[in-house]
Amino acid sequence: MKKVLVIGGGGREHAIVDALSRSPQVDKIYAIPGNAGIAAQATCVKIGECDFPAIIDFVKSEGIDLTVVGPEVPLSKGIADEFAKEGLRIFGPSKAAARIEASKDFAKSIMYKYGVPTAAYRTFENYDEALEYVKKGSFPVVLKYDGLAAGKGVVIPETLSEAEETLKDMLLDDKFGKGKVVVEDFLTGPEFSFMCFVDGENVYPMVIAQDHKRAYEGDKGPNTGGMGAYSPVPIIPNADVQYALENIMKPVAAGMVAEGCPFKGVLYGGLMKTPAGVKVIEFNCRFGDPETEVVLPRLRSDIYSIFSAIADGQPLGEIEWNPAPVMGFVMASKGYPGSYEKGAVIEGLPDALSDEDVTVYHMGTKEEDGVLKTSGGRVMMVLSKGVSLQNAHDKALEAVEKIHCDNLFYRRDIGWRVL
Repeated sequence: MKKVLVIGGGGREHAIVDALSRSPQVDKIYAIPGNAGIAAQATCVKIGECDFPAIIDFVKSEGIDLTVVGPEVPLSKGIADEFAKEGLRIFGPSKAAARIEASKDFAKSIMYKYGVPTAAYRTFENYDEALEYVKKGSFPVVLKYDGLAAGKGVVIPETLSEAEETLKDMLLDDKFGKGKVVVEDFLTGPEFSFMCFVDGENVYPMVIAQDHKRAYEGDKGPNTGGMGAYSPVPIIPNADVQYALENIMKPVAAGMVAEGCPFKGVLYGGLMKTPAGVKVIEFNCRFGDPETEVVLPRLRSDIYSIFSAIADGQPLGEIEWNPAPVMGFVMASKGYPGSYEKGAVIEGLPDALSDEDVTVYHMGTKEEDGVLKTSGGRVMMVLSKGVSLQNAHDKALEAVEKIHCDNLFYRRDIGWRVL
């Protein structure tokens, strides 16, 4: 029987832990650092997720068979490379391959070189040059900080004054650190998330999902890490998914091999169905959050076998999926994605879980003296399986309404494009 360590402490990691708990091969799960919900299925260990020497010591001392990395920061800092040096098994890309997310400029250069459809762009280090370029273009425009910015490094100004302010933040005031800015043409159309298990040139697709980025109903308010998601996505036909697999995901995987930084792990394509066809908005080097929370509950295959095969460079068989739709609502702290208070008491969780189709993945929770409290911006995701997306929506929303906390808000219109 296998021991597995999951790095991370959010809803994505809770979904990974939950999927691993269904594997007949897995006997013991650890999480670094985990959260109050993960603690019900795994042993949580207080080590920083980028404290690589301490993590490696723990893996050796506990005889961990496989480590699975959730967040992008440890990947972009080279956790997979450190594990490789020690001969330890890990699921996640190298530091060089993680640049597909850690550098927007690198991702765009790969797409352009290997003919992958994406928006036209230019990269700038100089504020005046960037502003001059933006002035000559049209609005809205897409401005992306080149490095990691915890999901907040993409801004879509509608006016020149907004663009000036954003460029000032990114290039003069170094709001996210010292870095370049990618200026992109604005694309329109429904977005969808296409995650694939990748081992070099071998690409194994997952079912697609759709995320809801805006904080408030009617797609209003600031961009967040995601306020809810659902899978499948009926408005994206299978022909588009096949096109994306053959013309986006496979060419990028092959391009990474050709560039000497083969990708191993989950390659996430944030894609858009534009009037001119499917194009790439962004790539991530790991499972998406909150999409993972609605995709992994649909997985019928043994996830440990998948992680193992990718980590060892072994061929992967057919991946089986449950056709039953899943929809989930994120409950977030009031004020998110701006400043918010922590420590609000959460009640009613057992009532919410009384329906066997309902699952709650914890994102930012902690337990103090047996009391569940908020500890993050996004606090939990309540999801349900259903016979249809409408049925999944109704059951999940019913469960959300049983959870009581003065400091939480949520969108009721998740899935509005298809319902």
